[in-house]
Amino acid sequence: MALDELKSAVPDYAKDLKLNLGSVIGNSDLPKQQLWGTVLACAIASRSTKVLRELEPEAKANLSPEAYTAAKSAAAVMAMNNVFYRTRHLLSDPEYGTLRAGLRMNVIGNPGVEKVDFELWSLAVSAINGCGQCLDSHEQVLRKAGVDRETIQEAVKIAAVIQAVGVTLDSEESLA
Repeated sequence: MALDELKSAVPDYAKDLKLNLGSVIGNSDLPKQQLWGTVLACAIASRSTKVLRELEPEAKANLSPEAYTAAKSAAAVMAMNNVFYRTRHLLSDPEYGTLRAGLRMNVIGNPGVEKVDFELWSLAVSAINGCGQCLDSHEQVLRKAGVDRETIQEAVKIAAVIQAVGVTLDSEESLA
């Protein structure tokens, strides 16, 4: 299992990450599509080649072709949206908030999977990319759809652990 290989690559000083990786993926209560879509989108968002190479095959095996593509689409569109909306939010001039974005993001309206799943993946990627405005927006859509806070938090925990593992493994590779 690629998850076991990824865990074994985590250095001893980051044992908590190794334990958390096994826990957030191996013991998740999320439905399989939500779990593996979140894992794939977050592995992409982590920008870690090692993390993506280890987790992608298992994600692909656990997702329909449509869900696999949608999870990659969530990572792609949120890479753009998180920069744009985070910047608009951080600029002190409120006029930027009144300007038309003019960016295509059609996939959000028609992701090819259940809207809730895509929103969850988008929220998790937004957590990695640190866009508060996107986090609020996706959380509100999820809550209106009846998704409980525990499910949302579980996706955020997956994002946090995958990101931390990616940073740790990439730094170790740089130091080797």
